[in-house]
Amino acid sequence: MTFLQLENLHRDFGTVKALNGIDISLGEGEFLSLLGPSGCGKTTALRLVAGFDRPNQGRIVVDGKDVTNVAPNKRDMGMVFQAYSLFPNMTARQNVEFGLKIRGQHKHDRSHRVDDLLELVGLGHAADRYPHQLSGGMQQRVALARALAIEPRVLLLDEPLSALDAKVRVQLREEIRRIQLELGITTLYVTHDQEEALAISDHVAVMNGGVIEQMGTPSEMYTAPLTPFVAEFIGTMNRLDAVVIDGGAGEVEHSGMRLQVDAARGRRDGERVLVLIRPESLELEAQTNGATPNSFTGEVLTQTFLGPVTRLKVTGSGTSLIADMSTARAAALPVGARVVAKIPSEGAKLISLPDDGPGLPVLDPDDQ
Repeated sequence: MTFLQLENLHRDFGTVKALNGIDISLGEGEFLSLLGPSGCGKTTALRLVAGFDRPNQGRIVVDGKDVTNVAPNKRDMGMVFQAYSLFPNMTARQNVEFGLKIRGQHKHDRSHRVDDLLELVGLGHAADRYPHQLSGGMQQRVALARALAIEPRVLLLDEPLSALDAKVRVQLREEIRRIQLELGITTLYVTHDQEEALAISDHVAVMNGGVIEQMGTPSEMYTAPLTPFVAEFIGTMNRLDAVVIDGGAGEVEHSGMRLQVDAARGRRDGERVLVLIRPESLELEAQTNGATPNSFTGEVLTQTFLGPVTRLKVTGSGTSLIADMSTARAAALPVGARVVAKIPSEGAKLISLPDDGPGLPVLDPDDQ
């Protein structure tokens, strides 16, 4: 059952369309990440839900109630900002207690609630410290506890981890997800970090130019992108511009190479398509003979060490591909080695491109 609903939301700033008709339905207790580049409209959408701004068109419904024109302090929303926004003259305890105090909750009840929340976010030992005595990660935990103190119906987080270092980001995102699941609170999370969104969300909505390009589970977004933009934005992707030459047999042509791609079956001959292949789906082996079917020969141009995985860039015949393989196996394919790159017929995905115009440019994989 839908708990949070955004219906045909539009927001204009002069001639700029920050939101151009977005629709979102989120069930109670679900976690949705709005993912996209700067300026795509994700923070604008969050501000509309919080009540800090009003849409030019559309409405926002929470638990069956239209709150589009309800004041922010009447919406029961908890907000966590990117910049912590703690009161510097208050301790962690006082910061968390502030919203409860404003609402007139009895001191005894406030005290128990604050103690419970500080323990929940792992800061029971730091209740009497001031913000300047806390690390960035600890300050953001206080901000999270403060947002949860009022028992909001919806939790809103606006890039809360972007100012933290990589290790703390991973730890805190896992804590946010743990707390969200424990409390069962409906959550809307804004981020530009695809790994973050995929790791902690029930659903991900990729935004671009004020619209939602695609919304689905993290697995769906990664394995089955529906648009060239989503394919480029979610994860690393090999993209081959191709033309269907035999839709019945599922064959396409790219740079003079005939490739068997199961997803091309039933496509119209002559249709322009984008063949999408994840780096981990490519198979590389040392070249001993010529290219075999559904493969091309090339040379290892670079190796990038990523710990247990090494990323190899292979170039040849006017095509560049990247492949991820175990570091142990990659040691046998040093820079300069001649290799055969096998393209999986089952693992490749297809996206249609316009018959006229260039469509999506085929980028160097290292530029993603």
